[in-house]
Amino acid sequence: MPGRNPTNATSDTSGEPLSPRSGRSTALFRLTVTFIVLVIFTFTSVEGWRAWRDYQQAFASARDSATNLARATAQHAEDAIRQVDVLTDALAERVQGDGLENMNVPRIHTLMQQQARIMPQLHGLFIYDATGQWVVTDKTGTPEAANNADRDYFNYHRTHTDPNVRISDVVRSRSTDEYILPISRRLNNPDGSFAGVLLGTIRVSYFVDYYGDFKIDDRGALVLALRNGRILVRRPFLAQVLGKSLEDSEIFKRYLPVADEGVAEVKAVVDDTYRLYAYRALSSYPLVVEAGLSRESYIGPWRRDLFKTGLVLLVLIAGLTGFGIIVLRQLRERIAIEEELRQAHQAMRDMALTDSLSGLGNRRRLDMSLGDEIGRARRQRSWVALIMLDVDYFKRYNDRYGHAAGDRCLRQVADAIVQVLKRPTDLAVRYGGEEFTVLLPGTDLDGASVVAEAILQTLRDLDIEHLDHPAGHVTVSAGVTAAQPAVEWVTAAQMLITADACLYTAKHKGRDRWHACATQSGM
Repeated sequence: MPGRNPTNATSDTSGEPLSPRSGRSTALFRLTVTFIVLVIFTFTSVEGWRAWRDYQQAFASARDSATNLARATAQHAEDAIRQVDVLTDALAERVQGDGLENMNVPRIHTLMQQQARIMPQLHGLFIYDATGQWVVTDKTGTPEAANNADRDYFNYHRTHTDPNVRISDVVRSRSTDEYILPISRRLNNPDGSFAGVLLGTIRVSYFVDYYGDFKIDDRGALVLALRNGRILVRRPFLAQVLGKSLEDSEIFKRYLPVADEGVAEVKAVVDDTYRLYAYRALSSYPLVVEAGLSRESYIGPWRRDLFKTGLVLLVLIAGLTGFGIIVLRQLRERIAIEEELRQAHQAMRDMALTDSLSGLGNRRRLDMSLGDEIGRARRQRSWVALIMLDVDYFKRYNDRYGHAAGDRCLRQVADAIVQVLKRPTDLAVRYGGEEFTVLLPGTDLDGASVVAEAILQTLRDLDIEHLDHPAGHVTVSAGVTAAQPAVEWVTAAQMLITADACLYTAKHKGRDRWHACATQSGM
């Protein structure tokens, strides 16, 4: 067996052999370096993934916020214009029925003044003859040479027989010098020839004030434009951008032709700012809304957080203990931020599903809940009931006591409904105007009828004065329906139609009563 060769022993750089303790120290050194490198790599990987996740969450939160803003502004614009549309349609029917030459000008003037007082968005109502001369308006007095034959909407209606309402570019009012949005209709003679124009105008300031209530970043933007791209309203408001075209913007060129709503991160053509835009085309009118959040508003906080993380990683290289403390602090801050974002998103969702006047749910919430409850009843083979209520002679109430008192009355009715409902699953909503709807899961027709009677009696007990009501106090009528979806297929629309028909029957039978009928399939 060969002898042991000293030259095979471990040695240091001087050629002297290393001791076993030195060898263990070297191994421990290498193990420590490996551990530190592994920890740094692990933390870098984890923090890199976290930064990407935070970016995705920041983007998703901004996308949801922009979408909710677009939905709210679109609904606001559609409601404001629809009111003017309905009003001008009714006025046009009356004027054309009588004929411009036979029109009762004082009566129409008084009617226009009444409508202008109750519609906050309305700047004015005007009727022009075939020459463009003012015939009647809601204003007191007519300025000299008040002729609008040179306006774009007048020329359009003179040469087009389209009976529908037309939304034109923003102009300055010749009577008040305000920026206004013209909503116009053609008036015809009995032979179909051009008789004039019926015009309703909306204050641009009405939209600007509404947009100003939203809490968005300083470089964010809200835009209302025509489908051809012409800007009608913008926040921040700049008079010089009114009428400017967005037809060359990315949204109008690439996205709107494909989908009527969506989200896109693009560069604005007005101020060259990159924003995350949610856009939405109105279904009833040729209008488009855009809600944009600047990229910095949601990337800035993420970038600052990323910079902090980089500093933490540098500190990690110097000392793992300090790094651990900083990470815990950062995690706590991140959890708090995520919770605030979640609560803010939930608050916005609740606002979108709540009627601001009564505090009840709104029609959108009913649409969401009714279909879900029908599906649940079908799976569980149970009942679902619906009560539709309408305040009797409410127009008379408004005419006598005023709309402020009418609003208080509606809130009292809503409180009476809530007072009767006991189960957390029951849902009361303001369906629209003076109409309310109650959704009762797990309730058959008899049970729903008991609830309806309780609501009517509760309101009678309140004894709200209504001198224009035969009973002398405010009452409601109710239509009650119920269905068992597992037995007979029904839809939300069928239940609403049946409840409305039952309500009509209750009204027809004398009001201050309920009428019940089961929902039938295929109505």
